[in-house]
Amino acid sequence: MNPNQPHTLPPTYFDEVYRANTDPWNFETSPYEQTKYADTVSALRTEPYASGFEVGCSLGVLTQLLAPKCRQLLAIDVAEAPLVRARQRCAHLPQVEFQRMTLPEEFPTDRCFDLVVLSEVGYYWAMPDLQQTSAKLLEALLPGGHLLLVHWTPAVHDYPLTGDEVHDFFLSHTAEAGPLRHVHGHRAPQYRLDLLARR
Repeated sequence: MNPNQPHTLPPTYFDEVYRANTDPWNFETSPYEQTKYADTVSALRTEPYASGFEVGCSLGVLTQLLAPKCRQLLAIDVAEAPLVRARQRCAHLPQVEFQRMTLPEEFPTDRCFDLVVLSEVGYYWAMPDLQQTSAKLLEALLPGGHLLLVHWTPAVHDYPLTGDEVHDFFLSHTAEAGPLRHVHGHRAPQYRLDLLARR
C-alpha cells in the first residue's frame, strides 16, 4: 500500500472518537443536524419502503426518523459504543435491527433492499473501498429502489474523500447505460443531497 495514498478510516478511529465524546458530532443537539435530518426524510417517497439499510447509523438519531418510512430497517455502524445508545433510542421500534458491521469487508449478503441511506459516511472510505462498497450496495438494491446520499461538503483533513467526491462517484453511475438514475438533488450551504434509483 502506498503510504501517501488516503486510506479508509478504521473502526479504531471511531472507537477513540466515541471514547472521547459520547456525541462527537452533536447529532442529538445540533440545529444543523435537525434541519438536515428533516431534509433527508422529506426527500424520500411517501409510501413505505419494504426494507431499508442505513450505513453508519451512529447514535440512531436519523434511524429513529427513518423507521416510520420502512417496514424493516437494518442499521449498522463500525463502533459498538454508539450502537448501545442507538438500540436504547429505538427500542420501541420493532422494525429496526442494529448490527455492528464494517463495509466492504462485511455485508448482509442474504438481504435485498429498496432503500439504502448513506448519510455522512461515504467520505470515511478511500476510493477503492468506496468502489467495492458501492458494487455490493448496487447488487443488493432492488430495481426501482432508492439510494439516498447526504454528505457534508467542506473538506475535513482526516477524511480520505470529500462529500462532493462521494456524490460525484455515484452520479457517474447515472449515465445512459449506468445502473442508476438521478431522481432529484440539491445543495445546501454545508451539505448536498442526492436521491438515486436503481434502473
